[in-house]
Amino acid sequence: MFNDITIGQYFPGNSVIHRLDPRSKLILTLAFIIWVFVLNEIWHYIFPAIYICTVIMLSGISARYYFKGIKPLWHIIVLTLVINIFFTKGGPVLFNIGPLEVTQAGLNQAILIALRLVFLIVGASVLTLTTSPVQLTDGIERLMSPLQAINFPVGELAMMMTIALRFIPTLLEETDRIMKAQMARGADFDTGNILDKAKSMVPLLVPLFISAFRRADDLALAMEARCYRGGKGRTKFKMLKFSRLDYGAAIFTAAIIIISVV
Repeated sequence: MFNDITIGQYFPGNSVIHRLDPRSKLILTLAFIIWVFVLNEIWHYIFPAIYICTVIMLSGISARYYFKGIKPLWHIIVLTLVINIFFTKGGPVLFNIGPLEVTQAGLNQAILIALRLVFLIVGASVLTLTTSPVQLTDGIERLMSPLQAINFPVGELAMMMTIALRFIPTLLEETDRIMKAQMARGADFDTGNILDKAKSMVPLLVPLFISAFRRADDLALAMEARCYRGGKGRTKFKMLKFSRLDYGAAIFTAAIIIISVV
């Protein structure tokens, strides 16, 4: 399950999406998320589907690699579907399941929420799979640079966000390794009631937290050894610059958003 989570991983390449400026990808990802949450009709999601499929093809990464990131979160999607189907009222009643009624409004709302979650996961995966951690740090720092006028620690915040995102797959691999080691020693994570399962997580969480703090300490020592002192006054080896690809991506995104909304 942990190997299926793609958010936080980077897939090197030289595709059109890889060559986009990280600031462009951050802005377009934010615009895509807002766009997905603004749409209120199911058939309107044809446009985000066309958009995200186009982006996936241009990225040069297999679509199966993107959508397998949805697999670990299917429990949340199913739970959201059930809650909205049975507890959102409005419109004609389609059918009854015991004392529970399924209405047209509840079914529509459930489908909308499920689509939003799927597009949100895939959109975030596109950003992280095609943008290296260094590029993400530079992009976030440049976008937030106006906040330096009020002495906001932009460089430190961008570094923390990128490190947190980058360590997601690392911690997941560590969790999987510890879980297999504990199962080999007789630990059982699947059987029993909720309380038993919660107790069985203690042998997993304790070594995971110890490992996470050890990795954080090693990273801090490595950064100090390289004389890292925060973002203030630091120069860049590679300067970010918008290209024709960035302007073309912005125009294409704006056009399809306007068409879908209008």
